[in-house]
Order: sequence, then C-alpha cells, then structure tokens
Amino acid sequence: MGTISARKRQDGSTGYTAQILRKKGGAIVWREAKTFDTKREAEAWIRFRESELDQPGAIERASAKSSTLADVIDLYTKEKKDIGRTKEQCLRSIKGYAIASMDCAAIKASDISAFARELLSGGRKPQTVGNYISHLSAVFKDARALWSIPLDYQAMRDAQAALSRQETISKSAKRDRRPTLPELDKIMQHFVDRQARAPQSSPMHKIVAFATYSTRRQEEVVRIRWDDLDEPHSRILVRDMKHPGQKKGNDVWVELPPEALRIIKAMPRKSERIFPYSVDAVSAAFTRACQFLEIDDLHFHDLRHEGVSRLFEMGRSIPLAASVSGHRSWNSLQRYSHLREVGDKFAGWKWLEEACQ
Repeated sequence: MGTISARKRQDGSTGYTAQILRKKGGAIVWREAKTFDTKREAEAWIRFRESELDQPGAIERASAKSSTLADVIDLYTKEKKDIGRTKEQCLRSIKGYAIASMDCAAIKASDISAFARELLSGGRKPQTVGNYISHLSAVFKDARALWSIPLDYQAMRDAQAALSRQETISKSAKRDRRPTLPELDKIMQHFVDRQARAPQSSPMHKIVAFATYSTRRQEEVVRIRWDDLDEPHSRILVRDMKHPGQKKGNDVWVELPPEALRIIKAMPRKSERIFPYSVDAVSAAFTRACQFLEIDDLHFHDLRHEGVSRLFEMGRSIPLAASVSGHRSWNSLQRYSHLREVGDKFAGWKWLEEACQ
C-alpha cells in the first residue's frame, strides 16, 4: 500500500505527498511520489497508480522507459562472458540500425521483422540475417530475467517463426569446403617465405599444419598450454571446448595424431601457451594469405573440416574420430560417414617436415 504524508508549505498551505514503494526479494524495484493539495486526491492517485502497477510487467515497463535496445546490447556484451567474437561483432553492428534506438518496451514482432527485411534488402543472405536475429534473440531472452527490462521474448519468437516461413531468415547450411592439396601447398609456401623474411612473425605454416592434423579450432590452437600436454599418451587437454550448452568448464582430453605431436615438440617453450599468438592475428594472417593467393571462400575453420575428413578417409570409425576432434555428439560426425576409405592424402606431404623444424 502507498503512504501519505502531510507537510506544511512555505505559503502556509498543506501538501499531501503520496508515495508508492514496491520491493522484490527485499530490494526496492520501484519508488514513486507525487504531491497533491488534498488528501482525497492523494488517496485517489495511489489507488489508480497501484492498479496500474499491479498489471503484469508494469513495473518493468515503467522502469525501462529510458532503456533502448542499444543500452541492453551494451549490458549483454559487458556482463555475459565468452559470448564469442562473431556474436559480439554482430550485436555491435545491430546498434547502428534504427531498431537499436527504440524503447525496449515498445519493440514488437513487427519491428523485429522490419529489421530483418532491412538486413535482407541490404544484400545479406537469409542465412546471415538468420544469424543476426539469432544473436539478438539471446539478448531478448535474458533481458527481463537479468535486468528487469521488458524486451518481449515472445515477440522475438513470433517474428522468427514468421520470418522463417517467409524465408527472410534461414539456418546456415553446413559448410563442406575443403582445401585442396594444391591450395594448401600455396598457403604453406606463402607462410614459409614470410617466416624467412620476418622471423619474428607468427609461424603460420606451423599453425596451419597443426590445425589440419589436430582438427583443433582456431581459438583452441592459440589457447592450449604446455602444462596440458600429456606427451607420453599423445593427448592434450582442450580447456573450455566449444559446446552449445556449456560455455565454461568443458575441458576435454583429445588424442593428438603423431603429426600434430611432432609439430608441438618443434615449438619453442617461450610461453605458457604452445602457440602464444592472438586469434585476431592468426585469422587476419590466414585471410590475407588467401586473398593474396586468390584462393576463394576458404576459412581457417575449413582446416578442421579437412582434418576430420582425413581421419575418416584413413578408416577411422566415428568413436575414434571423435577422440581426436572432441565431438561429444557422434551425430555431428554422421556427415562424414559417407567418405570412402581412400588412405591418407597427406602421406609424404613435404610441408610436414617444414612445420616440424
């Protein structure tokens, strides 16, 4: 219930200040006060405002009137740990669109749909638009529970369903791009030459070869540590391995193929990390090399796909391939089961010796 306090004004009249205080879990979540000339007016205002605040979501909407979507994106990226570089970049770019300046309480499914169509009209593919909306959906999902900000998650889900039906958004198709041996030869030659010219640069020829043989992701390559290497058993602990349901603490022991272990043993122990370089530096170097060599549509992550494919072509079963790749769900490896056993196309690959020097 609200309270009313009477106070004498400087002109001698009496003012009646009505105050409403709401708590949740012992914490004050809403405070509001207004002064009237009569007690009856103050009582009427309390009844009216409390009936409004009793409506579902009313306090959240009232407290978030000055919160824009951009504000919530900032909160999300600041407080959420390890959201991933791609997701963070995507959310940051969303702040440049009109929807980001809207009041959170005012955003409806139609606004989300209009934003998606704007992305599509800007030349993005439905898969890319789908990624934008998916990343934004995570913000909508957590805003009310974490910060009492009334972003309507149901509106987001309604928009996603409608946009999918209209094919404005779609899921990204699984990439099946594999580097050819001639492409890898060009990349390795490029990086060996670069290393000769600039010995202080990151040894990208070693990193590319290791990523291919070990099937490790880019961020995993630069994160693995000497302390996590079990050389006698040819395995290494990959900390916080990517997993959709577990971002932290998903530490997994994976087998190191002999070639990958040889490359590790050739690395100098000058840091606690085996490959003490940044993800951004590795990514930029690989991208620039592909552009310079005119190799189209090849991503660093495609090296992992090549490495896993190699295991199956060498006759590995799904469980044995998973012991190297770290896949927790064998279903994820079913896409490789059609590959024929053709042997190791990397047998006698000259660049392995270069990477092990």
